[in-house]
Amino acid sequence: MKSAKDFIIYTDGACSGNPGPGGWAAIVLNSKDEVCELGGGAQNTTNNRMEMTGALEALRSISEKPGNITIYTDSTYLIRGITQWAWGWRKNNWKTSAGTEVSNKDLWQDLTAALARLENPKISWQYVRGHRGTAGNERCDEIAVAFSKGKRASLYSGDFSSYEFDIKSVPPVEDLPTMKKASEKKSAHSYLSVLGGKLEKHKDWASCERRVKGQSGAKFKKAMDPLQEKEILAAWGFDPDKESRDD
Repeated sequence: MKSAKDFIIYTDGACSGNPGPGGWAAIVLNSKDEVCELGGGAQNTTNNRMEMTGALEALRSISEKPGNITIYTDSTYLIRGITQWAWGWRKNNWKTSAGTEVSNKDLWQDLTAALARLENPKISWQYVRGHRGTAGNERCDEIAVAFSKGKRASLYSGDFSSYEFDIKSVPPVEDLPTMKKASEKKSAHSYLSVLGGKLEKHKDWASCERRVKGQSGAKFKKAMDPLQEKEILAAWGFDPDKESRDD
């Protein structure tokens, strides 16, 4: 339950191409029960940088000393980075254990500085699965996708009572998905997507994501082998033998 000085923040990022045109978004509900939507874009960026930028700009927007801050994001990279990795990187002069420069070093530096400026409030980084109907996450995705496409989203700023999205109905606490060891990871056979009744097969997730992200009614799924691909096609009402001959 949100108390007097608590903040609720939702963030998201989107990118077409990874790298490619991107957008970021944040929704900040402050201690006065005021909502501020934030968003922006970049021409040549990555999804991770947009996810990080959403969180960074949300934290930078806080002009008072907050109580608790709860940040909801669907980026496991962002959560693991800011809660586990960044502080060790900082001690190691922003070098990895292998001695190489940390990816997105500039944004990790900015994020840690933004947190320090707030004088150590209690911050909870909460994982929320994307596209599961969580109002704040869905709205952030809408804003981020719009900016990634070069469109200016209409951003709300005002009292929560007049806000269209029920961001106080927060999702239940959910554990981060387990990270697989490199030796356990297996490349997908294909990524399948259906948009407007048209099927496409993709060799990588980036191209599949470009097609489906932000598209209402789109379906997508990863197939780990040819048999699983045929099963997915059949479940979607396509002829598995005919479609698989395109491989």
